[in-house]
Amino acid sequence: MDPLCVCLATGAVPALSSQLRDAGKLFFPLFVNLFPLQGQENASGRVTGSTSGPGDTAVAEAGPGFHAERGGGRLKMDGPQNVVSSDDSCVGDAVIEKYVVESTESASHVQLACSEPYCAFPLNGHELCVWNARSPSDQLLSLRGHHQSITAVTFGNEGSPLLLCSASRDRVIVWNLDECREDALEGAAPRGTVLGTLLGKVLCLRFSPDDRTVAVCAGNKILMLDAKGPSVLAELRGHLAPVTALVFCAWQANLVISVSEDRTFKVWDCRVGTSVHTSPVLTAYPLLRVFVDEETKQLVAGCADGQLWIFSLVEAHHYRCVTRVDLRKKRASFSAKKVPSGPCGLSGESQLSSRNEQEKEERIESVFLVLQLERCDLSHILNPVCECLPSDNTKCLWIGSSAGLFLFNLANFELEAVLLYKDFTSLSIKVAGSCAIMNRTTNEKAFCLLASMFGNEIAVLEINLPALLRSQQGSGVGKGLSVLASSCVLPTSPLYFGAAEKKSTKPVGQKQSAARNPVQDRPLVFHSKVRSSGYAAAPHVAMSSPKTNVKNDGKRASKCKNSYKCRDYPLESSLPARLRERVAVAQAPTAVCHLQYSGDGQRLACGLANHLLLVFDGSLTGAPAAFSGHDGPVSAVSWSHGGEWLVSASQDRSLRLWSARGAARTVLLGKDMFSKPIQFSQFYYVDAFILLSSGPELHLLKYHMETCKDEIKRYKQKSKFKPVHRLSMTNATEITSLSAVNDFYSHIVLTAGRNKTLEIFDLNAGCSAAVISEAHSRPVHQICQNKGSSFAAQQPEAYNLFLTTAVGDGIKLWDLRTLRCERCFEGHANRCHLCGVALSACGRRVACGAEDRHVYLYEMGSSTFSRRLGGHTDTVTQVAFSPSAPQLATATLDGKLQLFVAE
Repeated sequence: MDPLCVCLATGAVPALSSQLRDAGKLFFPLFVNLFPLQGQENASGRVTGSTSGPGDTAVAEAGPGFHAERGGGRLKMDGPQNVVSSDDSCVGDAVIEKYVVESTESASHVQLACSEPYCAFPLNGHELCVWNARSPSDQLLSLRGHHQSITAVTFGNEGSPLLLCSASRDRVIVWNLDECREDALEGAAPRGTVLGTLLGKVLCLRFSPDDRTVAVCAGNKILMLDAKGPSVLAELRGHLAPVTALVFCAWQANLVISVSEDRTFKVWDCRVGTSVHTSPVLTAYPLLRVFVDEETKQLVAGCADGQLWIFSLVEAHHYRCVTRVDLRKKRASFSAKKVPSGPCGLSGESQLSSRNEQEKEERIESVFLVLQLERCDLSHILNPVCECLPSDNTKCLWIGSSAGLFLFNLANFELEAVLLYKDFTSLSIKVAGSCAIMNRTTNEKAFCLLASMFGNEIAVLEINLPALLRSQQGSGVGKGLSVLASSCVLPTSPLYFGAAEKKSTKPVGQKQSAARNPVQDRPLVFHSKVRSSGYAAAPHVAMSSPKTNVKNDGKRASKCKNSYKCRDYPLESSLPARLRERVAVAQAPTAVCHLQYSGDGQRLACGLANHLLLVFDGSLTGAPAAFSGHDGPVSAVSWSHGGEWLVSASQDRSLRLWSARGAARTVLLGKDMFSKPIQFSQFYYVDAFILLSSGPELHLLKYHMETCKDEIKRYKQKSKFKPVHRLSMTNATEITSLSAVNDFYSHIVLTAGRNKTLEIFDLNAGCSAAVISEAHSRPVHQICQNKGSSFAAQQPEAYNLFLTTAVGDGIKLWDLRTLRCERCFEGHANRCHLCGVALSACGRRVACGAEDRHVYLYEMGSSTFSRRLGGHTDTVTQVAFSPSAPQLATATLDGKLQLFVAE
């Protein structure tokens, strides 16, 4: 047998860890939670109080302050110690070790407690110490009433009075901190109330939201004790292994959620003492911690292999799994994205060496044991620039692990900051066995209480959150990009040709021939106002802008010819969940490759795999207009701004421009122009250009359509295309998706590459503006911008939001100005097919297809779906919102179109 396995089986972990430390190496066993480090009880520890039964009073006394000398196995620093980071970055300025003490007995795998401004921890096994963060120079409040080692500590939820509960094998005691401190100041021994005795080893304690009940996890059962006296209110049994953590449901006080080493979580009704829900076995490792977010109603469970399981607690969702997060992968992705900025940045050689060292460490590094989950509000730090985003995208979660601290954003499921203990040379604890974090900040500072895994040290860290986040900012912060054009077109821009032409465009009836308008021989007369020739200035174009406000309360001064143009989008409408129409695009099953509404919402274009382009009425009634001519599947379809033209791209490397009035008027861009299939094409810059992608290249084309109505001359091809500009993706990777705004003037083009990156191009400058690496775990197959609609008003900042989706990696919401992922939408099944995504005209709803034959509807402020639409016969591959009404069109893999309207 392996010597290591023998040591673990016999419980000789402390001896092994000391040998490894002597060798200068530290090994972290993956299943150390199954073999907790047991310290020997301190025989010399002084305990005051009687051995009375439940309900009697336990007596404690205030211990002396600890000074800067070792004595009795104790040590306290005179002042806070600045922590130096080994990676020479600014993160070292964000962490200060405020307090450290060495106990005679290890506090590893003991539930520690923090509640602003106090930290509570066991010292020397059976002494309960309370440290005040507001006055760290004051002596500790030492509460003594336990005869055996304390295994769990927790604070109450009410601030007045603040209660503290501690548990050991011999008793569970509740302390009133206000009374205990008053007794200590008067020289009397603080007293606590014994709630129970001889309950066994307690791994977790938790107060109910009103502090009237204390939940005690003792072995495989949960005891609900009265906080005022020795009374067992309920006993919950059902777990097959020790219960490691529990939490009360804030919006339903009678519900308790527990996790166990049996790798499941249970939902209990503590009033009747029965189990409401039992999850299946989630993982091969024990579940150690649980957290419930009240705003999003999500459950987060952390296990021993560094995995986070997130479930929805919404009643209609039936405890479904939202997503699963691997801390090791998230940490590696975060390290790859993080770029040192300012004077603290590393040189190129230093970055390369640091990356090589990190790769070597990752090969021998073990998983992150999840020791603590606690809320963290970053709204005052990560204040979203976009007012249209909900404030809960700044609600984060502290994850305390054996290797470090992580700030996890519950909106986008990404890490905001990482602190690894081993990166700090002056930190007393390198591997933590227990962790507790304050859920409230003081002057933008958070406190973390740690107990060493292999040693006896207990330390308090002060974390400066603004400094921590500044030191770990990504490279995308501060780019200042915006979809809305904020400047005139530069003379060197590839868009200058289109802008100059638009300025010089004359009405149809005005003659421009120089022969018919000769210059007359007349004297030159100077009037009072002389207009500049403008030769030295760039042409000023009347920039079109998106609809951002509705004047006169939505009432129009003049009547419109068509009624749909006079009707604004109903912002307060219900979800489009009622199925109205269902049609088939062909007699045989045919996949729909692309789906797009016209700008007025009256027509729906469908690109099919059978080489056809169909145009339906917006209500899916009547026979569709068919456009044929492609020799391959129609991969992309786009409407012009006025709805008069359609541009389509095919896998046969051809581009066709169609007149929406009839299929006879078409223009073909030959196959010999592009060496690779055209994946995407669309009108751009208010129909001034056509934008398309072929392979790794982005092409900007100028086009001219001959609109002559002469029956003889119409057969002569005068329509033409002209290449204007060409850009290539970084590293020449193939473009998998493309998006740009055509309803108003914008210089920004969004692209996605086969290498899982997003690249933003500024066509006014004619170059790449930003690159987002590792945007998804797989290549992005669709980018969906918030393009708005002429029927709905949005805030100007909302147009900088866009969605990306990838197979197996959900949907992500991005903000162009910060290049940050602001939210993730998880829960729909998408593992192999390219399922589409769409944004509603009001910018408040997201729709996506799924492989379970459903369409999922999300609200912009929630990561979990609000509605699921059924009735489909195959995988839903395409979705499209109507720009003029709350309607949703869907397409399936077998060629069926469905129209959903508001209920």
